[in-house]
Amino acid sequence: MRVLFAGTPGVAVASLDALIEAGFDVVAVLTRPDAPLGRKRVLTPSPVAARAEELGLPVIRAARIDDDAQEAIRASAPDVAAIVAYGGLVPEAALAIPAHGWINLHFSLLPAWRGAAPVQHALINGDDVTGASTFLLEKGLDTGPVFGQLTEAVRPDDTAGDLLARLAHSGSVLLVQTLHAVEAGTARPEPQHGEPTFAPKLTLQDGRLDWRQPALALRRRIAGVTPEPGAWTTLEGQRFKIGGVADRPEVTDLAPGRVRAGTGSGPLVGTGSHALELRQVQPAGRKMMAGPDWARGLAREEVVFE
Repeated sequence: MRVLFAGTPGVAVASLDALIEAGFDVVAVLTRPDAPLGRKRVLTPSPVAARAEELGLPVIRAARIDDDAQEAIRASAPDVAAIVAYGGLVPEAALAIPAHGWINLHFSLLPAWRGAAPVQHALINGDDVTGASTFLLEKGLDTGPVFGQLTEAVRPDDTAGDLLARLAHSGSVLLVQTLHAVEAGTARPEPQHGEPTFAPKLTLQDGRLDWRQPALALRRRIAGVTPEPGAWTTLEGQRFKIGGVADRPEVTDLAPGRVRAGTGSGPLVGTGSHALELRQVQPAGRKMMAGPDWARGLAREEVVFE
């Protein structure tokens, strides 16, 4: 089959590679436009665009699939479109271009966590198991019939970055299997069953920590927002980023948000239940560092996160 591939971030690159390795004729790649990155705001291709150019594939850059983008898609004459985290809506007119439609690889067990940030919300919610689904894209938000699914256990120390990396690779296998079935005429998508949950895109505010919450809820939120948008609090009016943490259930005498330099360990912070040990932190204007290194530089024994 002639395949149009649509994707933007690094998590989609494994699927593009898998389609090439499986022998599909990838006729074009649709991705978001180059974006300014870093302090110098250097205009940089998306990870998918960069990989497509390495592979010598035609690239269609579009912030949204408007008339011009649709014309470029028609010109590539795809039989099917495979989409993985493109980052934009596909209008109805575009959905009708490939004969076999658009097949989306989504990183959840649909109908759970429809939306832009399924893995992040699964971790924040404390799910023990998540996975990936391939489904036929339609007008509704991740509502189409499902071709196949795979499951992935959530590990105790998983961050969203860790879990997405695993699902990117296992999901690429599922996507290839789905396209093979579509090509062979054996694919039988089934309607979604169950009550849907939703996973909107995370904002910077979703990473703010409320130390009055129990330690378990805080650990889940930190995992879910790592690496993006990142977990943070404020110290003396400035944003203070939180990296890895560990449970210290034996420490229950710290008020929420109060920080104490640990003895033989990282600094401890109080929560609504027991303390957490700060393994990695990033003070304003500095790089991420080990918690004990930061604690050694404190001018006083205790500070308070706001």
